[in-house]
Amino acid sequence: MEELRDERVDLEVISSELVYQGAVWNVRSDTVRYGDSEMTRQYVAHPGAAAVVAIDDDERVVLIQQYRHPIKERDWEIPAGLLDVAGEPPLETAKRELTEEVDLAAERWQHLVSMHTTPGGNDEVVHIFLARGLSHVESDYEREHEESDMRVERLPLADVIDGVLAGRLRNGILATGALAAAEVLRREAAAV
Repeated sequence: MEELRDERVDLEVISSELVYQGAVWNVRSDTVRYGDSEMTRQYVAHPGAAAVVAIDDDERVVLIQQYRHPIKERDWEIPAGLLDVAGEPPLETAKRELTEEVDLAAERWQHLVSMHTTPGGNDEVVHIFLARGLSHVESDYEREHEESDMRVERLPLADVIDGVLAGRLRNGILATGALAAAEVLRREAAAV
């Protein structure tokens, strides 16, 4: 079998309309030709995002906890933000978000994974990066709303993985990023 990978499919779009225009993302309704029939699907059109697994020299992960209204919880996450600056590459967004959310910069950056968060309901792609060589930086970014009372903690990567596997940490971007970072660190250690 050849290398396993997702496949792009370009269907004939019969109609596409903006159903709702929001402050961050929109809802679209597309009717496409699929085989011999037509189907209509609604989805959230999302600008995408970048996220950061920031690991310090003691292999602790920088986590933030903030309120998320759709799930009515303060969940643990990794620093992340929307690709909302025109033309800004995902890595630059990740660097900006690390500074804005937790007042950190990193010397070394590595792309971990890019993932579709909910492909049945939106077109969001999140690019997750590993950041190492952390240092404190001053930021004049004003944290509002959910970010105004964000909690920041550094936890051992192994504890984060345990929390994900036990179902205590359910944020998908955190889970994917932590598991990918653990595997990268495992492979690096094995190569030595």
